[in-house]
Amino acid sequence: MGVSMQIGVIADTHSKMRPEALEVLKGSDLILHAGDVGRDEVLEALEAIAPLVAIRGNIDKTGRAATLPDVKDLEFLGHSFYMLHDVKTLDTEPQGRYRVVIAGHSHKPRNEWVGDVLYFNPGAAGPRRFTLPITVGRLQVSEDGVVGEIIELPV
Repeated sequence: MGVSMQIGVIADTHSKMRPEALEVLKGSDLILHAGDVGRDEVLEALEAIAPLVAIRGNIDKTGRAATLPDVKDLEFLGHSFYMLHDVKTLDTEPQGRYRVVIAGHSHKPRNEWVGDVLYFNPGAAGPRRFTLPITVGRLQVSEDGVVGEIIELPV
């Protein structure tokens, strides 16, 4: 078995950092936050668990979140990742360029392969919206590939 890493993925916390979400993210080698962070305490709580890479969402107008980048190009174990807040604003063709596109915004979990690209949305971990579940995500990355998992939180 080769090298592998576990990446925790969270989005749309909207200033609410649930202890259940932190519990699931413990043990991650890295955490990605796909925007709509809210208060600085969210970033601090995540950074206390693992290194954090976060981007800005449409509500992130104040504090540290306002200074985050809109998108992030990342690479893990030879796989290219592209992280943006709203997948509808994706302005590049990911096929052949990225292995994983990570987005938030919709509050709807998504773990779907389209061709050779994994579209991954961890759903929302903040306040409940409509009847959508409260979720976070996990990506298991190895040299061979990427496997996504959506975890529904007991709330």
